[in-house]
Amino acid sequence: MKFNLLHSFVRKHINGWTITSFLGAAVVLLPIFYVLSGMFFPPTENWRKIKQFFLTDYILGSIKLVLYTGFLAGIIGVVLAWLVACYKFPLSNFFKWAFVLPLAIPPYIAAYTYSSMTGYTGIIQATLRNHFDIILSPGTIEVMSVRGTVFILTLFLFPYIFILTRVFLENQSASFIENARLLGHRPLSVFFKVILPLARPAIIAGMMLIIFEVLSDYGVANYFGVQTVSTAIFQIWFGMYDIQSAMKLAAWLMLGVISLFIVERFLRRNRRYVNTTKRSNLLNPQQLKGFTAWGVTIFCTIIFILSFLAPIIQLFIWSIQYGSIQLNADFLDLILNTITGASIGTVIILMVALISTRAARMFDSTFMQVLTRLLTAGYSVPGAIIAIGVLAVFISLDDLLNPLYIAIGKGDGVLVLSLSLVMLITGYIIRFMAIGYNALEAGYEKMPRAYSEVSRTLGKNSFVTFIRVEIPLIKGSLLSGFILTFVEIIKELPLTLLLRPFNYNTLSTKAYQYATDERIFDAALPSLLLIVIGLVSVLFILNPERK
Repeated sequence: MKFNLLHSFVRKHINGWTITSFLGAAVVLLPIFYVLSGMFFPPTENWRKIKQFFLTDYILGSIKLVLYTGFLAGIIGVVLAWLVACYKFPLSNFFKWAFVLPLAIPPYIAAYTYSSMTGYTGIIQATLRNHFDIILSPGTIEVMSVRGTVFILTLFLFPYIFILTRVFLENQSASFIENARLLGHRPLSVFFKVILPLARPAIIAGMMLIIFEVLSDYGVANYFGVQTVSTAIFQIWFGMYDIQSAMKLAAWLMLGVISLFIVERFLRRNRRYVNTTKRSNLLNPQQLKGFTAWGVTIFCTIIFILSFLAPIIQLFIWSIQYGSIQLNADFLDLILNTITGASIGTVIILMVALISTRAARMFDSTFMQVLTRLLTAGYSVPGAIIAIGVLAVFISLDDLLNPLYIAIGKGDGVLVLSLSLVMLITGYIIRFMAIGYNALEAGYEKMPRAYSEVSRTLGKNSFVTFIRVEIPLIKGSLLSGFILTFVEIIKELPLTLLLRPFNYNTLSTKAYQYATDERIFDAALPSLLLIVIGLVSVLFILNPERK
């Protein structure tokens, strides 16, 4: 009996499609499990000192950023989503897509841009001194602090909550909001009694994305001198050259991320948010008039200027003034490195994601659901943790292959894989597999199963059906998955800083290196190129909403 059940399971689930999916999940999970194993390493002398004198500050620093940024970004994102979804006012249609644009600006780029703009010699204080004879006290508007870190992260992460909440309100809450209006509830009453409870799933989902981004952040916190767990991992790795202690700290951060997952699932247990009627009307925005309408427009304009327009204009001016200095052969190599690494990583991600989504469609079972969830687990893990795990795995591989290295004349104890581009691309694959997979999964969900079934009925085997029927039908999702993944890889900073080969720079690492060396003007051109590339990703996010 047991043999028959095992045989049935093998026949149903074990084939080339599922084996590829399983191997992909193993690649994703192995570094994560390797990091978690660091909790059981014997403590080193460095770790004892870190635990005694610094660990509490690191943890409190991360918690402060998560709480402050989550709270402020939540307020801004929900309020803006409520205004543009439920009301009409001057430029309201513009703000529907304009508030997505800050996602194109990596927070670490915004950090050094605002640092220069708000400094004593920056454009803001210089203008106040030279034209209005106003001299600000030191530290009044400078952002090199915890306060500034929260300011930057809030302004450039709130779109996560804005997008999810606005779409939810426009598509799911029309009847509830309109009924509340008919019953005489004023706007603020509707907001607190109807919109906040209804939009809770979207708000929580956006909040979780922001929390993961804050925990992953290295560039902003390090540039502003704020101690967090992520910055500590870099300091231990590059300052103390103690990978074991860095892995132990990464393991504790990983445990915190897992705990957040559990808490989020617990908060959503047995809760469902669905319409009770078959008919779901789109929300009809209410027209605002007079002072209220213009007050809302001014508020939205200020947020848009701070979160997108001001840093873009400043970077553009610096690029015009100083960009010509950067245009040389080294800069072309920089672009080539960026495109090469991102292209290889994206192609491999899409190949694995394509096979896995196809396998999940063919074998719709609990086994495949679990397997695909494991495959996409890396996106919620901070880049520093993935980097630690990948490095540890590759060092172990080099130790394992050491006899082969000796046999081919490379010497004893050399690091080959651990100093190659392969390690960096592996980190990219683990970190961004979820983006490619989700894009292709959405494409398959839109494709009726009947097309594949008809092909099989006509005598075409599974592979021919896949190549000649399914791929042409999901080519749009393939393209969007390629672009979204490619752009995310190009913008990635912590993972690239930790895993890149010696003397290998990308646009993101070079821009950050210039900024940390106080060469802000030199950082403008690579930063602007990153933002332009990021705008392509934002346009793909917006495109489905315009159809």
